[in-house]
Amino acid sequence: MNLGLLGGSFNPVHNGHLAIARQTREALELDQILFIPTSQPPHKPNASLAPAQDRYEMARLAIASDPSFAISDVEIRRPGKSYSIDTIRLLQQEYGAQTQLFFLIGLDAFLDFPSWRDPQTLLELCQFVVLSRPGLSFRSLSTVPLLPPIPYPSLADLDAGRISRIEAPLGKQRLTYLKLPPCPVSASDIRSRIRQGFTVANLLPPLVESYILQHHLYQEDRDRTNS
Repeated sequence: MNLGLLGGSFNPVHNGHLAIARQTREALELDQILFIPTSQPPHKPNASLAPAQDRYEMARLAIASDPSFAISDVEIRRPGKSYSIDTIRLLQQEYGAQTQLFFLIGLDAFLDFPSWRDPQTLLELCQFVVLSRPGLSFRSLSTVPLLPPIPYPSLADLDAGRISRIEAPLGKQRLTYLKLPPCPVSASDIRSRIRQGFTVANLLPPLVESYILQHHLYQEDRDRTNS
C-alpha cells in the first residue's frame, strides 16, 4: 500500500486541508491519506492551539465520509513534543514493510527541515512530498542543505506552473516536489473569524463547524474582550 502521511496541528482542520489531501492522493496515485494531528508541535507556538483531543475529533469528523482518508492518534498518545522521526518509526512498525510511506509536507515547513531532529535519517526512512504554498517559491529550496541538486530552470518551471511535479532520486527513496492549485483557506484566518463572530461557512466541513460552536473553541480572545 502507498500511504500518504498528512501531519499538522489541524487547528482547526478545514476544507483546504481536505482539498490538498485529495489532490495529492490523486496526483501520486496513493491508496490512502492518513491524517496525523500533532500533540505539541515543536516548531509552532501553542497560544491559540486547541486541546489535542478536540483537534483529533474535528479531523475525525471531517474525514468520516471519505474511505480514502484515515486518522491516527500516534502523536497525541505519545507524551511530550511530537518529532516526525519518532512518528515515522512507529508507523513503520504498525503498517509493516509492505506499506510505502509518503511524508506530505508544505513548502513553508520544509524550508526548516534541516533543523528537525535527525533529518538525514528521515529522508532515508520514507519518501518526502513537498507541496506548494501560496507566496513561496520552490526555487528557495536550492539553498537548503541535505537535498539533491535540481536544475534552476526546472524549479522555475514548477513555480510558473509549466510543469506540476519534479521527482529526484534520494538514496533508496525519492523526493517529490508537487505543484497544487492555490489554497485560499487558512486556519489562522478561520480562528480570527470565529473570535470576531464572523461566518466560517464554506471554509469548514459542517460537522467541524458544529463541533467548534458546541465546544466554544477559538473564542478566548473574544471572551476576554467582552469581560
